[in-house]
Amino acid sequence: MKIARNWYCYLLCLLILGCKSEQQQAETGPKPIQILFLGHDSEHHNSEILMPMLAAPLFMKGINLTYTENQSDLNAETLSKYDGLMIYANHETITPSQEKALIDFVEGGKGFIPIHSASFCFQNSEAYIDLVGAQFHSHDTATFVADIIQPEHPAMEGVEEFSAWDETYVHHKHNEDRTVLMKRVEGDHHEPWTWVREQGEGRVFYTASGHDEKAWSKPGFHKMIEQGVLWAVSDQAIEQWQAYVRDIPKLEYVDKDSIPNYEKRDLAPKYQLPLSPEESKKLIQVPPDFSLELFASEPDIINPIAMDWDEKGRLWVIETVDYPNTVRNDSGVGDDRIKICEDTDGDGKADKFTIFADQLNIPTSLTFVNGGVVVSQAPDFLFLKDTDGDDKADERKVLVNGWGTFDTHAGPSNLKYGIDNWIWGVVGYSGFEGTIGGKNHQFGQGIYRLKPDASEPAGNRFEFLTRTSNNTWGLGFTETFDVFASTANNTHSVFMGIPNAYYENVDGLPVSGSTKIDGHYIMQTLTPNVRQVDVWGGFTAAAGHNFYTARNFPKNYWNRIAFVCEPTGGVVHTAILEKEGAGFVEKNGGNLLASADEWVSPVEARVGPDGAVWVADWYNFIVQHNPTPTLERGGYEAETGEGNAYVNPLRDRQHGRIWRIVYKGAEPDEHMSLSMEDPEGLVEALNDDNMFWRLTAQRLLVERGETDILPELLELVENKRNR
Repeated sequence: MKIARNWYCYLLCLLILGCKSEQQQAETGPKPIQILFLGHDSEHHNSEILMPMLAAPLFMKGINLTYTENQSDLNAETLSKYDGLMIYANHETITPSQEKALIDFVEGGKGFIPIHSASFCFQNSEAYIDLVGAQFHSHDTATFVADIIQPEHPAMEGVEEFSAWDETYVHHKHNEDRTVLMKRVEGDHHEPWTWVREQGEGRVFYTASGHDEKAWSKPGFHKMIEQGVLWAVSDQAIEQWQAYVRDIPKLEYVDKDSIPNYEKRDLAPKYQLPLSPEESKKLIQVPPDFSLELFASEPDIINPIAMDWDEKGRLWVIETVDYPNTVRNDSGVGDDRIKICEDTDGDGKADKFTIFADQLNIPTSLTFVNGGVVVSQAPDFLFLKDTDGDDKADERKVLVNGWGTFDTHAGPSNLKYGIDNWIWGVVGYSGFEGTIGGKNHQFGQGIYRLKPDASEPAGNRFEFLTRTSNNTWGLGFTETFDVFASTANNTHSVFMGIPNAYYENVDGLPVSGSTKIDGHYIMQTLTPNVRQVDVWGGFTAAAGHNFYTARNFPKNYWNRIAFVCEPTGGVVHTAILEKEGAGFVEKNGGNLLASADEWVSPVEARVGPDGAVWVADWYNFIVQHNPTPTLERGGYEAETGEGNAYVNPLRDRQHGRIWRIVYKGAEPDEHMSLSMEDPEGLVEALNDDNMFWRLTAQRLLVERGETDILPELLELVENKRNR
């Protein structure tokens, strides 16, 4: 027995060593340089605006910047994910634990890149001032060129002097343990301007350049910071980067007509050729502790506009090639489809595609009820059902009629099954005018809900909840059923506090049940080639607002961070929602996904059955809907189509991708499937840590309509697991 036990331990050790070897191999494989960028909510040194000016050119060189304004990210666990830390901010003080984490990070062999105002951060820490190499003391302003005095230093390789208006920093508390690379000369005064130093096993690169966009927009500034990063990070990071950067695809551009130039750029935009999913993936950035995995792409998926999952955990995708201008008001019969996408061999990619319903015309969303799906397809809501088990709809009927078709991106969308067992949705300015449940209704952009009763038109109840400020294409629920929305034109986060019904018959009180809560304007992109007609650089086409309501991601995501897509900029924004009084405020959490591929167009990002975040990528070079370009606005004359979108031959009908964003530290997902025939399984699923499964189980129990599980449900009242 002793021999057998020792032999077993020996085998176990070999297995552990083998796993460790594989892990080490993965960690030393090709990867970009990962830099955490610590900014600040400040208009004087506006980091959220300036960071993208640097992030875009550095990304194409294999250097990824991850944005944060949260000083508490200066901790050992967070910093361990990165090769370096870049600071451009005005944080005045630092805690002892944050100071220790930062010093340990650098002395342990990582890079530190403080820029400009970073030399006046953390004024209570002499250790930080020594780490930077000096502290800001005073400044004037001027347009000047800082002189390179050490051109042979590796950190100055390829760097050229450049002229820019900037603040003329003067420093004090100099640490002489440094090498000055650039000086600002003003008369007889020679001010150290850019320098490097080493501390422990790590390296520091500092420059005083960079007050605002006059410096940050300069290619010379970009090259200087690029070389500073490459000098500061570890040799191992450089080896991994060298292997990675060789495979970054080069974007190809050709001259094409029909590209709007709303921004009136001196160099009119060119047409970027599309990339394969594999090449596009290399130009998509996700946080360093996450991976991006392709689930489906063309030719299997084309123009995905919305998605959801059934009780078996299978993905359902709406494809619409009719969008935006092929409107068939006469028949409603079009070329759009709903597909069921399945991964049957467990390799993480869909390999089975079943057309559940076709001959649809610009469907925009779906949700599961009563053994079928409700689909928003203006002017109708349809109920589609498979009655013979072949995964193809053989029952189709109209539930509601009256949704406006004036503008195809301003109709109903984002249907969701709510915790209250109603179907919720939003609508834009195309609005609604018709009869629901025997009552006449007329309303414009806003949030509504209706009973999911398919036995009679719209069930027996409907409620228009609150008006929104603009065209609306986003709806999200927290686990405590707080309701949020996203709208176009600079309102990417809306909180619905009080439904309209509670304002009725209250004299003198304006009906305003929702409020704009977004705390920032800027959208942080990885490409400067963003085509927008308004809200330039901001959220002009916000879509989504789905919260992270599972437990596979780190805790700071749980029921706190919402994902807002901005297809014009190729980003999935992370909106941090925090309580404030009876409402909420939104803060900039950077991005969960951003791309330098101009075709990447996320239109929906939401938590799937596996706890990952799934992203529907419209993948289209032309995303902007309207207004129609003219010579004065857009640079060429175009015509307006039936969907109120301008007609453009570059609108693509051949591409589309579904991505999964997976946390690397998550436990392997165990596939789950629910059924009304297994009420015990449904009750058990009410304990699941993924709200998708809890809500799906709730829906099936309600639709089942039996009371035999009441004792088990009463026991759950005391269950605090998911509170």
